[in-house]
Amino acid sequence: MTFHSDTITFLRLQLLILFCFLSPATFSADYIPSTLDGPFVPVTVPLDTTLRGKAIDLPDTDPRVRRHVTGFEPEQISLSLSSDYDSIWVSWITGEFQIGKNVKPLDPTSIDSIVQFGTLRHSLIHEAKGHSLVYNQLYPFDGLLNYTSGIIHHVRITGLKPSTVYYYRCGDPSRHAMSKIHHFRTMPVSSPSSYPGRIAVVGDLGLTYNTTDTITHLLQNSPDLALLIGDVSYANLYLTNGTSSDCYSCSFSDTPIHETYQPRWDYWGRFMETLTSKVPLMVIEGNHEIELQAENKTFEAYSSRFAFPFKESGSSSKMYYSFNAGGIHFVMLGAYIAFDKSEEQYEWLKKDLAKFDRFVTPWLVVSWHPPWYSTYTAHYREAECMKEAMEELLYSYGTDIVFNGHVHAYERSNRVYNYELDPCGPVYIVVGDGGNREKMAIEHADEPGKCPDPLTTPDPAMGGEFCGWNFTATGKFCWDQQPEYSALRESSFGHGILEVKNETWALWTWYRNQDSSSKVGDQIYIVRQPDLCPRHNRLVDHC
Repeated sequence: MTFHSDTITFLRLQLLILFCFLSPATFSADYIPSTLDGPFVPVTVPLDTTLRGKAIDLPDTDPRVRRHVTGFEPEQISLSLSSDYDSIWVSWITGEFQIGKNVKPLDPTSIDSIVQFGTLRHSLIHEAKGHSLVYNQLYPFDGLLNYTSGIIHHVRITGLKPSTVYYYRCGDPSRHAMSKIHHFRTMPVSSPSSYPGRIAVVGDLGLTYNTTDTITHLLQNSPDLALLIGDVSYANLYLTNGTSSDCYSCSFSDTPIHETYQPRWDYWGRFMETLTSKVPLMVIEGNHEIELQAENKTFEAYSSRFAFPFKESGSSSKMYYSFNAGGIHFVMLGAYIAFDKSEEQYEWLKKDLAKFDRFVTPWLVVSWHPPWYSTYTAHYREAECMKEAMEELLYSYGTDIVFNGHVHAYERSNRVYNYELDPCGPVYIVVGDGGNREKMAIEHADEPGKCPDPLTTPDPAMGGEFCGWNFTATGKFCWDQQPEYSALRESSFGHGILEVKNETWALWTWYRNQDSSSKVGDQIYIVRQPDLCPRHNRLVDHC
């Protein structure tokens, strides 16, 4: 079955003929190419071997991860958006975590969750109250240590004005346990003419010295919003006694359960507070957040530490949700929860996209952790079952940009659908290069002898089923050269910045950690063409 009209097929052929010989090197140094200049000839940036092997975790003695508050004063303060500009979540932790054989959880009701806020720094005349919780990471095996968190607070502030700076402090005033004053700027009103200035996009961060470079560079770009596309603290590269390895399964194959060292989450929250206390951070889960424990519980740290606008967006799960930021509608999908067409997540996605209004939010940006379009051997075609279930739906609603992580490298695609160049398909961008200690992905599946055995590619955490029956035109599981859908790939740590300029043009810039903050690793205008794909969301029948 084809999903193109004759007109779109003709235009696609014209674009291919006109631009098939273009590559980023074709343009002058001052010219920023756009997707209108594509599709581009695939480019692989040569590996800089001096960057390999530097992903070392910050130790618990580093001042940036130490606890600097006393008593029940707030720490690990973070912000996240609600479903629209008029509300925002403030989260923090009070009290100290415990780790040992016998731990006693703190009482969440022993301290209030209060945020005082206002538009003047020294006149915080408004107050909002929220809820608190603790979570446990328990292991029913001799010799393993258990963990219980400090008290985690989440407060939703409502009634906010768009594009406005608010000052706030959080804590419990009755206990004289309040934070210092922080500030944030609300998102602009949702309309085709208003957008956040800069949106930082990063994945697979961890807490290494490379991570610190990533966040330092990211802060220099002064983002208004940040997306973290899964794999946060990498606490699951540790045993409960704090011993760690770059490869857990290689070093600790005989452990009775995949252990974690939960204090790494607290270290991560402390380090990140410089960013997260003033810039809303929107997180979606990755495989490193699974963290299996007693009673088959999973994702406890992820679902407890962050606030998500899942209820505001009609979702029943913290694993998937949506929100607006100015004229952009963001959809965050869960790859490690059921995603088949018969499942709740898929039904929610259909409803969310059906309500999505291009006249209010012209841009549709979707994110999840494992990529559908990546040419590296690491995790090659691992998410094929998710792709098979959801790609047609996302394509039919004209998704503009997709952000993924998981693969520890950078890659940007041409517009693509079902492995074929398509002017109505999304641009897929892999940003799993945040700096974690598992190091960079450097091998490509199209290199001689590097194609994985197809039956080894399914991920048990995603169901373990093999869905990669859609082979290349030559009948092979891998391409013999860099596929035409892959525009640019590079093995370097870094982060990206998205700047939506208007309802059809957005500037994407990727920065490498090894460069100065002013030097660009990749830059392109992503251009929506609503006239090229009119009524595109009606091309596929979802009844």
